[in-house]
Amino acid sequence: MNRRAIRKLTNVLALALSGVATAIGLFFLGAILWTLLRNGMAGMSLSVFTAMTPPPGGSGGLLNAIYGSVVMTLIGILIGGPVGMLAGTYLAEYGRTERISTVIRFVNDVLLSAPSIIIGLFVYELLVIRMGHFSAIAGAVALAIIAMPVTVRTTEDMLSLVPQGMKDASTAMGAYPWRTITSVIYPAARSGILTGLLLAVARISGETAPLLFTALNNQFWSTNLNAPMANLPVVIFQFALSPYPNWQQLAWSGALIITLSILILSISARVAVSLSPGGRRD
Repeated sequence: MNRRAIRKLTNVLALALSGVATAIGLFFLGAILWTLLRNGMAGMSLSVFTAMTPPPGGSGGLLNAIYGSVVMTLIGILIGGPVGMLAGTYLAEYGRTERISTVIRFVNDVLLSAPSIIIGLFVYELLVIRMGHFSAIAGAVALAIIAMPVTVRTTEDMLSLVPQGMKDASTAMGAYPWRTITSVIYPAARSGILTGLLLAVARISGETAPLLFTALNNQFWSTNLNAPMANLPVVIFQFALSPYPNWQQLAWSGALIITLSILILSISARVAVSLSPGGRRD
């Protein structure tokens, strides 16, 4: 068998193995989504979105948990998103070769791979113990810390992909570095930065462990950010482990709500970017 035939055979085997691996991954992904849809849709009703979490054996919904998750996720991304974007901008545009940048990247990678429960314990020690009680603010801070390294990494990577010629052209026209970043680099990397923010939202929206140590839970409606607040991940965790069928059904419905919310958010953001002026250049 000559070398050309060996290369063709190797290529066919590699493609076959890649196809099998893809099929296996898609099968399990489909099985998970089908199980989630089947069990989650069985409990979907208007009361899920209009009623509070019920006592054992009672009827109710997830209104307070949905509200709490939206509030804490929104506050968390509003804190962690800008900080991560600015840090990623520094690493990509100002401190690319600085020694401190190497340290920042290393710390960021550690935070990126750190178990979320460690972040929860840190915020518990930093805020909860000193405040004397659990609170939605502490939960939002924990989520912000988790969102930061994701945003830093994606922002740095996306800004680094912007062609150097675009930056040089802006500089040649007399633009200051900050003007080049805001008027040239950010628009060019807009799609990637937005994707990074969505990844951060997806990461923190389903976190349970840090919220167990910070926001805890609340069976009742509460808009007080300085008090424990209900949230979907903790409610799903508690209800799924309970022996009560109505709680278990609400846990499936809550998991489906989180999944569909992230899906709708991602699709909407992609469509908005593609329809915006210059969005198709990214």
